Amino acid sequence: MMETRFGQVVLGPPGSGKTSYCKAMARLLQGLGRKVAVINLDPANDALPYEAAADIQELVCVEEVMGVQGVGPNGALVFCMELLQHNMEWLVNKIKNLPKHYLIFDFPGQAELYSHHTMVRSILSSLEKEGARLCTVYLVDSHYANDPGKYISAVMLTLNSMLMMELPTVNVLSKVDAVEKFGSLDMGLDFYTEVMDLDYLLDYLGNAPGTKKYHKLNKAMAEVVTDYSLVSFLPVSVESHSTLLNAMKAIDKANGYIYGSGEERNIQRLLSCAVGAEFEHDRLGVPRDTFMREEEEEGEKSEDEDKLEAVLEMLARQNEKT
Repeated sequence: MMETRFGQVVLGPPGSGKTSYCKAMARLLQGLGRKVAVINLDPANDALPYEAAADIQELVCVEEVMGVQGVGPNGALVFCMELLQHNMEWLVNKIKNLPKHYLIFDFPGQAELYSHHTMVRSILSSLEKEGARLCTVYLVDSHYANDPGKYISAVMLTLNSMLMMELPTVNVLSKVDAVEKFGSLDMGLDFYTEVMDLDYLLDYLGNAPGTKKYHKLNKAMAEVVTDYSLVSFLPVSVESHSTLLNAMKAIDKANGYIYGSGEERNIQRLLSCAVGAEFEHDRLGVPRDTFMREEEEEGEKSEDEDKLEAVLEMLARQNEKT
């Protein structure tokens, strides 16, 4: 068994911004003085914007599988994950060569890997048995909030993945800086992040062409999500330090890093002194004020955003001294 390592497993459908999130989160954590290793487990991702500490393409790649096995890209990804599952010693050895590193795993975006198959769950379970303390970070593109049908489907998929992975989960509404790119939201941002009573969305969904006859089905799906009452989202933009910091704090609680390191207590103390222990814009204020006000000039930052950047600079200087 390897020594205890903390980390996050980044999942989500294609286009949700997983790789960009991995790069931004790694940069944030490194700025706070952590030793970070990003591990690419997406065999179809051959254009990484970050330096991978380990890359599954050293073991297998999608193009090779498609050529040899004669399958399509989705079948090839399933094959690659099964191959990794049966060659876990390769991944464990890679991690053992990264002592005292915080781990970020960048997984493929095919939803069936998390909602129907069990390979990813088995891989993560094997890592936990080896001493890894992990949580899932599940990304959903914020543009789904513009369409009630897509949003309900995304929430259902999120719930399914949470139950399948059997890990603590932090759900992220990604690309929140573009949340109103395709039009204003029908509800306030907090409705979509807190996943409130979805019956309110059914009224908007019922007016769409071709969906009226599926009203009972849509209502049943909405009730499943509401009855479980497990899904909520943190709004995150990779361009916003404050939203990334909010995600980091939630993830550190989920995977236990906050209890296994003295660093977090130091960060919390500095943040409390700078902007208050629980400041108002922690969860929704900064995304809503920064990305949802048409009158706000481009590049303008909120007061809390400026304070948080000052805190990050202070932490970086302190870590350099130590």
